[in-house]
Amino acid sequence: MSDGSISLSSPPQRKANLRFVLMSERIESLTLSNGSMVALTEYGDPRGAPVFFCHGWPSSRTMAELADEAARNLGARIISPDRPGIRDSQFQSDRRLIDWPSMLSEIADRLGIDRFRILAISGGAPYAYASGWMTPGRVEKISVVSGAPPLDQLDDLDGLLPIHRRMLALRTTRPALLKSLFYLARPFVAMRMPIRLRPLLLKFLQPCDANVLRESRAFDICFESARQAWRSSARGVMIDAEIYATPWGFALEEVRVPIALWHGTKDRTFAHRLAKDVASRLPNCEFHLVEGAGHYSLPIRYIEEILADLLA
Repeated sequence: MSDGSISLSSPPQRKANLRFVLMSERIESLTLSNGSMVALTEYGDPRGAPVFFCHGWPSSRTMAELADEAARNLGARIISPDRPGIRDSQFQSDRRLIDWPSMLSEIADRLGIDRFRILAISGGAPYAYASGWMTPGRVEKISVVSGAPPLDQLDDLDGLLPIHRRMLALRTTRPALLKSLFYLARPFVAMRMPIRLRPLLLKFLQPCDANVLRESRAFDICFESARQAWRSSARGVMIDAEIYATPWGFALEEVRVPIALWHGTKDRTFAHRLAKDVASRLPNCEFHLVEGAGHYSLPIRYIEEILADLLA
């Protein structure tokens, strides 16, 4: 497609493939030049085309397990780092979104990777955009799935989940209370959820997401990666949240690498009209609006199509 155009399309409608086979994950810890340690896990084909995975929020590196089987089928090497302060990566109190591209580039250097692609889900989107903006010579293409928009630029918050709207309101009116709530929540959200309670959680989700998460392996991947995000402390999760709500440090119009933006019409975390606006601002974007897909069901049911498009 030509730069600036938007494609409203759906991938081929096929029966969801929700098989999750035994994976051979590869875990590594790297100490970067600034002395900080970053933890990463690799999935898929170790000799495949390198794809860096940007996990959501609150989530962590093992969210990329969703792409493991598709990556092995398609010949992709998925490299998924924890962001600073998340799970096993060292906390950095003063980090900004625009610090991420140089960190990602150093990880790539240490792994002997020159150029790469990026797959970002939900809250990983800003990190993918930042890398495309700052290091366009290294990023071949980006796929963003159910991605977060620039929250500080939203005039109307109706397109966000109510809990996100309340957090943004508290950030403005009672920031100390919001910080306390993060610390109070940590002991509970860091606990492993008993299997008998899972149906209660699924009742809060819309049917398209609840149905796909009833497959126990999909549930384990999504919610275990979220639970582990809090493992070090609440601070890393809070810094990540603060980054979403502050100016990113660049404009979407300045991100010129090819981007495929995938969003579901049933996404309630970020309404699809917000994604359409993001797509219209990106100079080199293909927008795939998937009918009937939700925030969770889109990356689970369509991961093979999404990854195949990224590798094409």
